[in-house]
Amino acid sequence: MFDIFQGGFGTILILGLVGLVLVAIAGFAAVGDNSGDPMNRLKEQIDAAESAKADKSGSASTALRLKQSSGLKALDKYAKFLEPEDAKEMSEARQRMIQAGYHGRHAVRDFQALQFILAIGLLIVSLLVVFVIAPDTFESTQMKAGGIILPMLIGYYGPRKWIDGRVEARKEEIISGFPDALDMLLICVEAGQSLDQSIQRVSIEIKNGYPALGEELTTVGEQVKAGRERSEVLKDLAKRCDISDITSFTTVMIQAAAYGTSITDALRVFASEMRDKRIMRAEEKANILPTKMTLGTMMFTVPPLLIILIGPSVVGIMTELSTSNITGM
Repeated sequence: MFDIFQGGFGTILILGLVGLVLVAIAGFAAVGDNSGDPMNRLKEQIDAAESAKADKSGSASTALRLKQSSGLKALDKYAKFLEPEDAKEMSEARQRMIQAGYHGRHAVRDFQALQFILAIGLLIVSLLVVFVIAPDTFESTQMKAGGIILPMLIGYYGPRKWIDGRVEARKEEIISGFPDALDMLLICVEAGQSLDQSIQRVSIEIKNGYPALGEELTTVGEQVKAGRERSEVLKDLAKRCDISDITSFTTVMIQAAAYGTSITDALRVFASEMRDKRIMRAEEKANILPTKMTLGTMMFTVPPLLIILIGPSVVGIMTELSTSNITGM
């Protein structure tokens, strides 16, 4: 009986289990699919009507938003799985995506879906490579485990490293361009423009050199234009950027507006401090450079120098030893 189980019966049993799993997956997909719901049909009809209206009016932006929203409906039923259920965790994840430059409404969901797809996809590829394509290459159990687990970890943690790199790059870009933005902001305010108009003007002018900073200032200008309080908008700017210089700037602007002091004088003093701080950062990098070059200098300079100085002596000693050995024989 055991031989029968190992033979054809075992194969049939495995195929039956695989079939049951596929049927269960199809059942869950059918349960999760609410296409038969009258409310969903009503929503589809409304979306179709809005899309037709957009086509008739020639509004390409509205049609694009409707197309994107219809494409995101596929992930709506997996929202609880892809998005954190805790409000605090969700806020932190959304804040992290905004700091990386992804301001979309479903940025967190798309990021989690990308992590899941890459991890599962690389896991399947590694299983095929280890057990089907090149099984002879992975001889030991440790090599097989590493070949299976390592790609999955890369697929899961790779997007996180990408987001961290994006956040740091945007912070460096904002820090580098912020003194220039303050100088232009001071010029605009001294020319007679209001602070809100100056921020909008500076966002346009600085966008070519520093796109991240220009995007943040554009967001500030649009939010103020929409009717939000300037103090709240500046606080949101400091929270989005998470940079000490931006936080200090927002504090100075809020205090100047609260106490009725001159914004021009506050901007002049703060811009001067930011210029001095940028010079100090450049000097700090210049002072660190010789220390970083020490290791490279030792690796690429000392060995050739030792070969040049000691090489002839070593050759002479080897020649003398070989000559003495021949003479002794």
